[in-house]
Amino acid sequence: VQLQASGGGLVQAGGSLRLSCAASGRTFSMYNMGWFRQAPGKEREFVAAISWRGGSTIYADSVKGRFTISRGNAKNTVYLQMNSLKPDDTAVYYCATDRAPLGTVVLGPDEYDFWGQGTQVTVSS
Repeated sequence: VQLQASGGGLVQAGGSLRLSCAASGRTFSMYNMGWFRQAPGKEREFVAAISWRGGSTIYADSVKGRFTISRGNAKNTVYLQMNSLKPDDTAVYYCATDRAPLGTVVLGPDEYDFWGQGTQVTVSS
């Protein structure tokens, strides 16, 4: 399984970015997908997750109302639209795939077995 994240960059506070994560090597449409992030000196934290059909999503409280996760199963890609970005959103963002097919959406990092390489998001004040 390979996950390729892209779309990160440098943006001013209040700006927007859209992250993408292209998946291969597994039947993408059968697995929930998640986004996590890790800031320097901090532990990796959950950001958002979406069910395998795309009908269910969950978000960390810190991004609720600003970030939107979506997926395109025909393109084997999951997205993270990030609006109203804050300096506290600065981190390396990782996409990951749930280890169990056709399950309920989960947010614990231990529930995910394959991870992308990460894409850096930097928000300047």
